[in-house]
Amino acid sequence: MPRITLIGAGSMVFARKIVGDILSFDALADSEVVLMDIDEGRLDRTHRVAEAMVDNEGLPATVEATTDRRAALDGAEYVFNMINVGGTEPFENEIRIPEAYGVEQAIGDTTGPGGIFRGLRTIPTMLDIAADMEELCPDALLLNYTNPMAILCKAMFDATDVETVGLCHSVPHTATAIADYVDVPADELDYWVAGINHMAWFLEATHEGESVYPALREAAEDPDTYQRDTVRFEMLKHFGYFPTESSHHMSEYVPYVRTDPETIDEMTGTDYAERMGTATYLEGWTARSTQRDDPELDVDLDEVGVERSEEYAARLVHSLETDTERRFNLNVSNETGAIENLPGDACVEVPVLADGSGLHPCSVGELPTQVAALDRQHSAVYELAVEGALEHDREKVHQAVKLDPLTGAKLTLAEAHEMTEALLEANAEYLPRLE
Repeated sequence: MPRITLIGAGSMVFARKIVGDILSFDALADSEVVLMDIDEGRLDRTHRVAEAMVDNEGLPATVEATTDRRAALDGAEYVFNMINVGGTEPFENEIRIPEAYGVEQAIGDTTGPGGIFRGLRTIPTMLDIAADMEELCPDALLLNYTNPMAILCKAMFDATDVETVGLCHSVPHTATAIADYVDVPADELDYWVAGINHMAWFLEATHEGESVYPALREAAEDPDTYQRDTVRFEMLKHFGYFPTESSHHMSEYVPYVRTDPETIDEMTGTDYAERMGTATYLEGWTARSTQRDDPELDVDLDEVGVERSEEYAARLVHSLETDTERRFNLNVSNETGAIENLPGDACVEVPVLADGSGLHPCSVGELPTQVAALDRQHSAVYELAVEGALEHDREKVHQAVKLDPLTGAKLTLAEAHEMTEALLEANAEYLPRLE
C-alpha cells in the first residue's frame, strides 16, 4: 500500500490523469493517494473527482486532500511534483519583456530568458519541498513534471539529498510523430534516445530491425510533410539526427529560426502554427489558467472511471513496486557517466531501466559531436542559472542569459544585460535573493 503524494494537485485535468493511471494497476489499486495544493477550491475539485473514481470502481485505495505540504509528505514513498510558482503575472513578464527587446520566444518555459527566470522563481519552492522530504520521507522518490525540467532537476541534484527523476512527454510523442512520418505503427518503432530535456536525439530509430532514417529523410522532401515539422526536419538535414521536441519548442533552442518575422513565418508549419507565435501561446495559456477556476468544468461524478493514459509515471511506480522491468527515457544526473561527452553534473535525458531494485541509467557513450555541442551550450546555461539561484549570484544569472543561443542571435551583450535587469526588476518578488 504505497503512499503517493501529488504536490500541485489543483491542476485537475493532469492530477486526474495521474490518479487514474495509478489506480489502473491492480498492484497499486490499494494505494494511499494524498492530494496537496495551496488553492483550496481547485484542490477540493480534484479530491471529489479522485474519490468518485475510487467509489465508482469499488477500489480499496484511499484518497485524502490537504493544503498542508508537510502533512502530505509525511511518510510518502513517491512524490509527484507538478507545481506552478507565481502564476500568470511573472510568466507574462518573462515573455513580454524579452519580446520588447526583440527576443521572440515560442513558449518560454524551459529555455531562453523565460526558462531561466521560470527556473529562478521555482527553485526556492523546490528546495522547500526537498527540505520537508529530507525530514519527513527521506527515502521517497521525487518524480518531477514541472518545467524548466533540466534546471529544476539540476538544482535538486546539486543542493539536496532527495532522489529525483524528471518525466517529460517529448520522447514518446516524438516517436509517435516519426512513426507517422515514415508510415509504420507507433508501437512497432524501436528507438534509442539521449541528450538533454527537449534536446535529446533519436540516435537510432528502427522498424523490424531496419533504420527508418532513410524513410524519414525521404518524408522530409515531401512539401506537405515538411511543413508539419519544419524546424526538426531542418535539424535533421543539417545535423543528422531528429530531436525530441516539437518544432515550435525547438525553434527557441537554436539561433537560426526566430531571427525575424519573415523567417518565423517561413518556418511555421501547419501542425503548430498557432503556437509558433509568442502572443498566441501566451493568450492561450492565460485562458486555460482562467478556465481552471470555472465551475462549469466540473465533471459528472457518477460517470468518472479509471482509465490508463499515455503518461508513464504510474508505470514507473508499478515497476519499482512489482519488480517489473521497463525502460523509460528519464531526466537524471549524468554522474554515472551515461553520456560521456556531456558534463558529469549535467541533467541528461537518457534511457533508464526501472525494476524492483531501483532506477538504472543506461550507458550511451558519446553523443555525435555536432549534437553534443548543441546540448553542452544549454547545459552551461542551466548550470549558471542554478548556480545563480543557489549562490545568490546576480552576475551568474546575467551570464546564463548572455549565453542563451536565442538571446545571442538577437541582442548585443549590453542589450542582453539591460533585458536581464528589466526581468530581475519586474519579477523581484518571485525570485531568490540575488547580490
